[in-house]
Amino acid sequence: MEYQQLVRENQRLAVLKFLKDDGDYTLNTSILQDGLTAIGLDISRDKLETEVFWLAEQGLVEIEHFKSVTVVRLTGRGLEAAEGRVRVPGVKRPRPA
Repeated sequence: MEYQQLVRENQRLAVLKFLKDDGDYTLNTSILQDGLTAIGLDISRDKLETEVFWLAEQGLVEIEHFKSVTVVRLTGRGLEAAEGRVRVPGVKRPRPA
C-alpha cells in the first residue's frame, strides 16, 4: 500500500474517533482540521472536505452546511467503524484498547 493511502486511512479513522469522543457526535471541519494537525495528520481544508464527503458516501457521517461552516455528525455505522466493530475499506481499523 502506498504512503498517501496509509495517511488517508489514518485521517479518516481520526475524524471518526474525534466525532465519537464528542458529546453529541458532532464537530465542524475547523475543529476537525485542528485536531488532525494536533496529532500529526496535517490536512488542508479542501482535502478535509473531500475526506468528509467520502465518509458521508460510505454512510459513516452526515454533513450539514450552515453558511460557510460544514458540520459533521457521526452515524451509527461510523461509531461502529471508530470502535473497530465493522471494517470499512479505506478506513484504518483501530488498534485494540
